[in-house]
Amino acid sequence: MIPISDNIRCRNKPIINYWLIGINVAVFLWELQLEFSGGLGDFINSWGVIPAQISGAITNALFYNSAAWIIVIWRTFSLLVAIFLHGSFSQILGNLLFLWVFGKTVENILGHRRYLGLYLAAGAIASCVQILAAPSLTIPLIGGNGAIAAILGAYITKFPKAKIDTILPLIILYIPIELPAFFYLFWWFVQQLFYGIGSLNIPPVGINQSGVVFWGQVVGLLIGAGFTRLKR
Repeated sequence: MIPISDNIRCRNKPIINYWLIGINVAVFLWELQLEFSGGLGDFINSWGVIPAQISGAITNALFYNSAAWIIVIWRTFSLLVAIFLHGSFSQILGNLLFLWVFGKTVENILGHRRYLGLYLAAGAIASCVQILAAPSLTIPLIGGNGAIAAILGAYITKFPKAKIDTILPLIILYIPIELPAFFYLFWWFVQQLFYGIGSLNIPPVGINQSGVVFWGQVVGLLIGAGFTRLKR
């Protein structure tokens, strides 16, 4: 089931949404170039969120060596960078498809600045939750799943009865149907099972432990829903 548009009219151009989509695509193309040159593993392990490194640096800075705060600051920056990194074709296509359909409407109701703030803050906070859930994890966590989940949570809270134009692929046929927006709250989590399709080669240990990523997405949904309610 592929969402293509909603029935909510937007008065303003979703400029920030366009920029976010463009940045994500540009970064992914860069990742592909790095994969061909053999440097993708080093890049992801440098800028992905690695819970063990961040929790270890914070512990070291608090109790042993204050100079370790430099490492904490550098690794904290990865909370934002990792939002724009993706580990497979299916992951980036799924995220950007949801961003395209639901993001423009959420930006219209929140405004450009609040929308950008929600996207970045939700992505960073989701990563923090993942660190707390598995502080000893050595596998990099990347992707804007937490940020996209926040956008979906904000949309569902504001427009629970909105209708989403959807295409249902059936062998070689594509059947257009209309589904309630609330359905995609369920479908968002189902499609995570397919995010390994078209995975990039990221040595040495791969990316994204599914159980940890799940909790980040749940928090993202709650942040988006709560932010929209507060704005009311």
